[in-house]
Parts: sequence; structure tokens; C-alpha cells
Amino acid sequence: MLPLDPRLPGPAREAALAAARPEEPVAARDALVVLTSGTTGEPKAAVLTHDAVAASARATSTRLAVDPTSDRWLACLPLAHVGGLGVVTRALLTGTPLTVVPDVRQASGDATLVSLVPALLPRVDAARFRTIVLGGSAMPPDLPANAVATYGLTESGGGIVYDGVPLDGVEIRVDAAGQIHLRAPMLLRAYRDGHDPRDADGWLPTGDAGAWDGATLGVSGRIGDVIVTGGEKVWPTTVEARLTEHPDVREALVFGRADPTWGRRVVARVVPANPRQPPTLDAVRGWVKETLPPWSAPHELELADTLPRTALGKLKRY
Repeated sequence: MLPLDPRLPGPAREAALAAARPEEPVAARDALVVLTSGTTGEPKAAVLTHDAVAASARATSTRLAVDPTSDRWLACLPLAHVGGLGVVTRALLTGTPLTVVPDVRQASGDATLVSLVPALLPRVDAARFRTIVLGGSAMPPDLPANAVATYGLTESGGGIVYDGVPLDGVEIRVDAAGQIHLRAPMLLRAYRDGHDPRDADGWLPTGDAGAWDGATLGVSGRIGDVIVTGGEKVWPTTVEARLTEHPDVREALVFGRADPTWGRRVVARVVPANPRQPPTLDAVRGWVKETLPPWSAPHELELADTLPRTALGKLKRY
């Protein structure tokens, strides 16, 4: 099965189909072809086998203590992405009741479990759910007590690290360059172009940077997103999290811009909490410097009404 997002305009739909290669046959035991979000370039088409999908359903349901006799999943994320489709496959494979709606605000009150992206949290009464599974982008500072922050990729069938702890059967290592590598039964078989991104031992390089102490994983962000300014590294997600704690900032996007002196300078694009009283550059710089190294403070501030996001709520930096 190849799920396609019906909201894609013509050129984007053609790019998705080109990556998915629907005219070519699939291998035995292939179940799903799922497109990556394409936040940093053209989407890739990941092939997930029946065994991988089943392994994901078992591991996630065990970690969440899902009881098919009393729980009900709510699927409200786009089903063309693994975060939404994974709710459906998980419910089907475990026999857990399921409700599918196009918008979380249209759901009735009997669901106990839901998968969301942080951008949707303000639209729901978090207390109505037993557990909220969050993924897809950086977590806000004020997570509800019943929320579980997940880390994963389309290539891993969705979230496979819950609140920093890997699911059963998931192995993690971080190489000398700080890149996270994953090995698990949920991983993709290959991309539709035939390329298997795993090494000979089954390890998948994620392109994400992080720290692993043998028990918990901390994720810094995409390696390609890091801003090197004056020889110092700045992780945009860390600065964004700090900025959104400021009372005058509702949302924030941080990226690098070429600078003749520093190589790259830190730029913050923010949506003010009150457009009539936007924050100033000095205010946000001082706020960031209170908790982060001084080179993390933005050198430039842009005000915006909205921030560019993917269908799953991920910030678009490019």
C-alpha cells in the first residue's frame, strides 16, 4: 500500500509518485511504502515489511500498556505519514478499537489514546486521554503529564524511543561525530530506489545528533541544521525551545544566515504572543543568554504571523 496525501499540489504529487515508483513490483512480505516528510529536500519512499509493521505495533502497545478491551485509539494525523498511519496499523494488529477523523476537534470523547504533533496540543483537552503520544517535532516546554515524547523516523516505522528510553528490541549507538544510529526489527527494508541505508550489521544512521548513556537518549537535532557561528555550534531546536518560554513569543523558528564576520549568524523568526506588543531583539537575546551560551543568542529577529510547517507540523527550515 502506498498512501498519498490528497492535499499535495500537482508537482508535489508527481515528485511523490516518482520516489515511490508504483510501476515497479514490490518484494515478498513488503507491506507499506511510506514517504518521508521531505523537510530538507525531496521525499524518499521507505519500504516497511509486514514483520516490521507488526514489530512496531507490538513494541509500542507493550510500552503504552494498551488494553484492547478498554482502550480506543484516535487517528487524526494525516494517514499518508507514518505518524498517522502507524495508529491505524497498531490498532488493526492488536485488535484495539479505532476512530479515524480528519481533525482532532471532530472526535467524540471515548478515545483513550491519541498520537499528535505538538502543534495540535492547543486544540485538545489533554485530560480527556489516558495517553498522548507526541512526535514529529521538538517538544514544547509545558507538556501535559499524560504525554509521551517520542523519537523516530519514517525509516523506523515511527517513534521507537519513548521519553528517551528505547522500545523493546531497539538498539542505539552514537558515533564519534555525535550521530545517532538505530538497529531494530521495525526498520525499513530499503528505499524504493533499491538503496538500503543500513550498514552491513543492520545499523541505520539517522542524520540526527544526540547523546546516549546506555539507558536514555537525548536528541539535539538534525546534523544539517546545526549553525556554526564564530566556530561555535548552535542547535536551533534548543534555542527555539528557550524562545517559546518567553511570555511574548508564541512560536519560534531558528536558522542560520551567511555572515561575513561569523560565517553564519543565528536568526530567529518568531510569532508574537501579542502582535501589538512584539518582542525586541534585545529582549530575546537577553532571554536566551540567561540559560544558554551567549553565542546561541539570535543576532537577527524577524516577526511573522505564521511559521512554515509540513503536513505533520514540522518546522520547515529550508
